Amino acid sequence: MQPVQDNSAPRAAGKRPIRVVLTKVGLDGHDRGVKVIAQALRDAGMEVIYAGLRRSPEDIARIVMEEDADVLGLSILSGAVVPLTRRVREALRAQQIDDVVLVVGGIVQDAARSELNQMGVQGVFTPGTTLTQIVEFIRNSVPDERSYQEAK
Repeated sequence: MQPVQDNSAPRAAGKRPIRVVLTKVGLDGHDRGVKVIAQALRDAGMEVIYAGLRRSPEDIARIVMEEDADVLGLSILSGAVVPLTRRVREALRAQQIDDVVLVVGGIVQDAARSELNQMGVQGVFTPGTTLTQIVEFIRNSVPDERSYQEAK
């Protein structure tokens, strides 16, 4: 019997794939787009934790910490992108999480972009953004050297 081959990208000592938490915050129940993005990131070799719908900011901060995430992606299709993102950012700060790349996807008006940038959102992806653009943005935004503890 042949051993199963690992076809994933080789890992250097002390490295692991980029770990991304994706979730929906607030009452928005439309998750088709975030699931498509989750699959694209997995196909690109990233570890993706889809935390599901209707998560509170406090839940999201806890999940990011427990999963030792490099990236947090919020999918928000309502007009409340700024206040919801602000609440998540505050929950992250309350847990002293300041090293996660924060990105937002969904319906984002041009006027909201500057507010999101001011609160530390590093990427905003709206309809029409390609999956390749999202993958490359995340790859380029996460430092090569990251601290973590390998799960045992």
